[in-house]
Amino acid sequence: MDKTKIQLFMHEVQPLAAGVTEVLAEVIRYFRYSANSYYGDNLFFISIVMGELIAFKDIPRFIMLDSDLRFRGDIAKLWRQFDNFSDAAVIGIAREQQPVYRHVFSAYRSKNRSTTVGDPPPNGLTGFNSGVLLLDLEKMRHSPLYKTMLDADTVEVLTARYKFQGHLGDQDFYSLIAIEHPELFYILSCDWNRQLCRYWEDKGYKDVFHLYHDCKLPVNIYHGNCNTPIPDD
Repeated sequence: MDKTKIQLFMHEVQPLAAGVTEVLAEVIRYFRYSANSYYGDNLFFISIVMGELIAFKDIPRFIMLDSDLRFRGDIAKLWRQFDNFSDAAVIGIAREQQPVYRHVFSAYRSKNRSTTVGDPPPNGLTGFNSGVLLLDLEKMRHSPLYKTMLDADTVEVLTARYKFQGHLGDQDFYSLIAIEHPELFYILSCDWNRQLCRYWEDKGYKDVFHLYHDCKLPVNIYHGNCNTPIPDD
């Protein structure tokens, strides 16, 4: 029988949060309403700079998961998704399965009627959900393009161009920079982050909600976001 060796490491939260501040101090403000908001804590931004933090300096690849998930598939198959990354891709992430970014980018969309920003899949720039993340930390450390995205001046230009103010932590950052640099991302299929939240269905988007939310694939990971109950099957 094959035996898998497991190592468990525990890290203090405050030093990690301090590391995020050191790298992203001038960037975070574009992606949260306030430090006291739900997604305002620095830990909601840690994935963006994980490759730069001393605690992870010897780790080449990393899977980061929300706590409200239930696996139905083999996590080894999720790990093998790294093999599908393009040379430029540094992050694997699934699309947001609600019209969140259709709403967040509404000011930009109203002025740019032909844009695909905020449109549903497969052709729209739908935005991302960071409940399941594949982080190629080695490539994140050495990608000149990705490092440019961490610059406050770059982020300021993008937020102004797309009339964007985030409130959902790291996934807002990824959703924004992907508009101009989709090559940085490998898109996980919906079955690897099957989001169950239906919050936006009755917030003026009932007619288009299914275009974002439908997933026809057998589920590998359920994501009970918005405190949505997860099926037992």
